[in-house]
Amino acid sequence: MTRTIRQSITVSYDFPVIFTRDALAPSNHSLEDILASAGPGPHRVAAVLDEGAAGALPGLASRMRTRLASMAGAVLAAPVLTVRGGERAKADLTVFNAVLDLIFEARLCRQSFLIVLGGGAVLDAAGFAAATAHRGVRLIRMPSTALGQNDAGVGVKNAVNFFGRKNFLGTFAPPHAVLNDFALLDALPPRERRAGLAEAVKIALIKDAAFFERLHADRRALADFERYAFEHSIERCAELHLDHIATGGDPFEFGSSRPLDFGHWSAHAMEEATSGGLGHGEAVAVGVALDTVYSHLSGLLSGPDMERVLELLPGLGFAPWHPALETLDMPGAMEAFREHLGGSLFLSMLTGIGSRVEVNEVDFGLMRRAAALLKERFA
Repeated sequence: MTRTIRQSITVSYDFPVIFTRDALAPSNHSLEDILASAGPGPHRVAAVLDEGAAGALPGLASRMRTRLASMAGAVLAAPVLTVRGGERAKADLTVFNAVLDLIFEARLCRQSFLIVLGGGAVLDAAGFAAATAHRGVRLIRMPSTALGQNDAGVGVKNAVNFFGRKNFLGTFAPPHAVLNDFALLDALPPRERRAGLAEAVKIALIKDAAFFERLHADRRALADFERYAFEHSIERCAELHLDHIATGGDPFEFGSSRPLDFGHWSAHAMEEATSGGLGHGEAVAVGVALDTVYSHLSGLLSGPDMERVLELLPGLGFAPWHPALETLDMPGAMEAFREHLGGSLFLSMLTGIGSRVEVNEVDFGLMRRAAALLKERFA
């Protein structure tokens, strides 16, 4: 006889994503409010700092240590740990292991907090450590890059690269809170600030025509990083990512449909092919341009809509074509992306500004024509 007991568990996640400026100033109580929301303290706290952010903002480590040590409801349980930043942070297990050591030495538990201030790669590696130690230490993310604040830092994923594959090891683990401090972006070089705009264009194209029109109208101000336009783009992009995670029906990606990866199948491959020489935002811009042109050539997207996309990307300072696209093994990249999706191939293609359709196969001849068109116009 066979008997089946079917277990059903519903877990509700709720975490704030806060936008502020000068989060470490004594007059800013955002961090204290986050700790207070977890109940009466004091709470043991440890902190991880991206060396890139520390180098760009002299005195950041000292300010972080001073603020945490003086904060009501917190006990700073260890010195601030500074780790290498950029893609090197998740290229192996070095940062992951260092953060595990910190959690162990600081005697953090599931009621404690790990605060991570850094770019998306540091957030990924440190967040993976926090998610696995004690089956989950409370994580407060403080993204220090535009990509971190409007995309990578507000989601529920953590990962490191392994076996030479991007994000091979990782978890789905929502943070306790995300604290986006716009002051952290002020010292970024233009290339890194601009990177976040690629994700803004991507999500506007698949979800929000009004946001695309705003980006298009503000493109000169955005190219100059004028504060009001730039910070609005960060907030709205993050809001749309959060909305998709909450309402898209698959926050932990059990299925293979991932519309937020529009333009990313080729972007991932080009990043790997250039060993990071092509930054994520730059690669996404090329990938978005490629799939936009393909959408038009396949009869899904009108010519005028395609032209607006190809006008916006250069207007923001992006090159819609890169030599890595010319040598890209498209079938190989597509197969790697299908494996990344974890099942059948699902790609979003545009049917208009703010609307999309999913396709399960690609005409590589047509895709190569799209790449050739981009080279002809932008090389």
